[in-house]
Amino acid sequence: MEKLVIEGGRRLEGAIRVSGSKNAALPILFATILCAGETTLGNVPALRDISTTLRLLGTLGCESVKDGDRVRVRPGRLAPEAPYELVRTMRASALCLGPLLARIGRARVALPGGCAIGARPVDQHLKALAGMGASFELDAGYINASCDCLRGARIAFDMPTVGGTENLLMAASLAKGETVLENAAREPEVVDLANFLVSCGARIEGQGESVIHIQGVDELHGANYEVMPDRIEAGTFLVAAAITQGDLEIENCPYAELEAVCVKLREMGMEISPLADGRVRARCQSRLECVDVKTQPFPGFPTDMQAQIMALFTLSEGSAVIEESIFENRFMHVQELARMGADIRVSGRTAIVKGREGLTGAPVMASDLRASASLVLAGMAASGVTEVLRIYHLDRGYESIERKLNAVGANIRRAPE
Repeated sequence: MEKLVIEGGRRLEGAIRVSGSKNAALPILFATILCAGETTLGNVPALRDISTTLRLLGTLGCESVKDGDRVRVRPGRLAPEAPYELVRTMRASALCLGPLLARIGRARVALPGGCAIGARPVDQHLKALAGMGASFELDAGYINASCDCLRGARIAFDMPTVGGTENLLMAASLAKGETVLENAAREPEVVDLANFLVSCGARIEGQGESVIHIQGVDELHGANYEVMPDRIEAGTFLVAAAITQGDLEIENCPYAELEAVCVKLREMGMEISPLADGRVRARCQSRLECVDVKTQPFPGFPTDMQAQIMALFTLSEGSAVIEESIFENRFMHVQELARMGADIRVSGRTAIVKGREGLTGAPVMASDLRASASLVLAGMAASGVTEVLRIYHLDRGYESIERKLNAVGANIRRAPE
């Protein structure tokens, strides 16, 4: 395994480009199972989760070729099984359930793994698909699913679920009749998936709202489609400019989808200015002020930015209260930030952060993807050297992050653990 070695205390300045969205590309890749013809996707990031998904698609019968940020997928004779050795590293693998049921009426999918930040069960996926005519049984760690024919239904989710909404969007696109999703997730990545499906011939209305209508069609064709930029990577770069008191021009930035993050950073005293051609300038010239944050489903403050803004609070004026309302176990980065001198107290799903003048570099261990990013951010601002271990989490969601950050002034290198 590798680690990142970070020499802190360097101000970031220059242009940095955001890659395509992992959380949009993964469901879109699974959606190609639905298509009768070849699909070409652009702006696909080079990430471990993407490579795993392409291998899984190959196992399921979909050939793929990746060339730079472009991926071509050609469905062949579909197979129903998603094996544990691929699924265990990635929660998004559950998204093959809906497409497989819609295309071939059966699926055998290992219960998914991924970051240890909470239960994230698939029960809402199964309950909703059952409402469309599917049946399920659990067998030795696998979900065995089957149906004679998926039929449109009115589905009311118990709570907004991104993965559940995505699975049902895909399944309903080829179901018989109309499906109505109530209390649907509104995240931009869900909208991107719906827009991709529409480009393939699906009939979907209401994406981005809490109620979505899908009229099933007989067949979807392939398409050429550009995946949206990664709003969480862009948000991480905004915090990188803030925590190093830097000046970054962020290219390919999904500014509208980052409103909740930008509002909080501006409240803290940061300058954020949208420019032309998808660029945003983020500048910080002095120590910022702490503000309170509560994570919420979109359009609220994203849980995937909680760890990063916590790292910023540790070096800001005053104190902040962070309430994590999405996942029950997403403060595992706290003890690692404390090793660097952060003053953070946790009670249940609430963390109280008291800002300090500085942090000190130390060996720290990443517990999940966004925790990894928070430790990199803290390491860039700390005095001395920080070593971030278990960076395989980081490589699941950030494309060449050390190369991008080094190009704007950071000093980060990979080394064996």
